[in-house]
Amino acid sequence: MDSSEYERKIASRFASFDQDGNGHISREDFHTAAAAVLREFGTAARSDCGQALYHGAEGFWQGMAGMADRDGDQRISREEFTHGAVKRLRDNPQSFAEIARPFLRAVMAVAAGVCSGGKGGTRGTGGGGTGRESGNAGTVTVDQAERVLLALGVPEDLRGTVAAALDKDGDGRITEKDAVTAFAAYYTTPEPE
Repeated sequence: MDSSEYERKIASRFASFDQDGNGHISREDFHTAAAAVLREFGTAARSDCGQALYHGAEGFWQGMAGMADRDGDQRISREEFTHGAVKRLRDNPQSFAEIARPFLRAVMAVAAGVCSGGKGGTRGTGGGGTGRESGNAGTVTVDQAERVLLALGVPEDLRGTVAAALDKDGDGRITEKDAVTAFAAYYTTPEPE
């Protein structure tokens, strides 16, 4: 990969975290992402799943800040992201997967509708059921994944492709393991040659 392609990928990954587009990643960006997912699936913030999602978002923020916030200002600049987070993620993708896992697990629970106090996967088109069907615990449908990606601001032209790619075995369901692995792989961009 050449340096211009690397820069483009880094910019894209940074933008996916910078939910408000203000040029830095902060705790608020993680809370904004959680709120958007809850809103998309009609799940109350005070529900068990809403609270789990906010806890996961906070843990994810703390992990990212611990890796990248070098000046301690409680936000991550693009430079800190590039030279701190991306390098550490590349060196140890498993640690990134572990800080992201509680957030992703909670997102999947909200999307699948396995929450008390929320409507989960039943709102809007493509809800895909309640997620309570036997054998589907800890999974979401491709349609539910597309709705998560919509809530997180992924461009429309990419959502279907990304969601379908997460379904590794083509059965229409995405497992937590597949989601966490793909998430870590996306953010662990190799350096330019």
